[in-house]
Amino acid sequence: MKIKKAVFPAAGFGTRFLPATKAIPKEMLPLVDKPLIQYSVEEAKASGLEEIIIVTGMGKTAIEDHFDTSFELEILLKERGKHELLKIMDEVSTLVHFAYTRQKKPLGLGHAIHITKNLINNEPFAVFLSDDVIDSRIPVMKQMTGVYNKYRSTILAVERVPEKQAHLYGIVSGKQVAPGVYRVTDLVEKPKGVPPSNLAIIGRYILSQGIFGALDITKPGKGGEIQLTDALRILLKKEAVYAYEFKGTRYDAGDKMGFLKANVSFALKRHDMKNAFKRFLKGLEL
Repeated sequence: MKIKKAVFPAAGFGTRFLPATKAIPKEMLPLVDKPLIQYSVEEAKASGLEEIIIVTGMGKTAIEDHFDTSFELEILLKERGKHELLKIMDEVSTLVHFAYTRQKKPLGLGHAIHITKNLINNEPFAVFLSDDVIDSRIPVMKQMTGVYNKYRSTILAVERVPEKQAHLYGIVSGKQVAPGVYRVTDLVEKPKGVPPSNLAIIGRYILSQGIFGALDITKPGKGGEIQLTDALRILLKKEAVYAYEFKGTRYDAGDKMGFLKANVSFALKRHDMKNAFKRFLKGLEL
């Protein structure tokens, strides 16, 4: 079955970016001149996905407004002859079909995915965490759908991290079955002590329908949150789960330093600003 739908959990408070995120959703923070979430939405479209389900919370209406049509702004741009900007605005509002549902309480990533069950309609589906911005020649989700087409099972995107950082991630252990592909034998959320591997789960998933049954019986963890990693461990007892070591450079834009690195890197890739930006950086007294 083709992967057509994607879930975008976007109900978190973004506390690492306070006070900016007191009034602006973290997902709407600008990476150069586009909000973080738009990069992931564009990746979804480039990967052949057709419908985006965004899980929002209180104070997140700016996300819906961003992907909606703004008639007043379009009229203004037409009147001022700003046709290039008008084209960009039109592309944003017509990227894919959007649906929205609300997570009323911050009960974790697993819970955010669980409440989309009725919208998924018995299909395998993708999950994007827009904090993870990935620069890659082939969109990461397109790489993953290729792996899914071969194994027809849940696929987790992973990347190798230094052992001293493993405690910050969900970590998988498994047996390599193809270049960059591992059949998962276990998952540990933020391991204490020596981690089972240095393969960290990052914010791209393809999940089978079985994840909803696993989430049904996943017990709340710290803070009363339902952890997706805990549900994946349950799923692992019933069906195969694979990890895929994607090709690309990931920026953790949910972290201040990662966000700054992403802005510098993406600005240097822009033809309209890279030369001027390079001159600015070279002129800094570091």
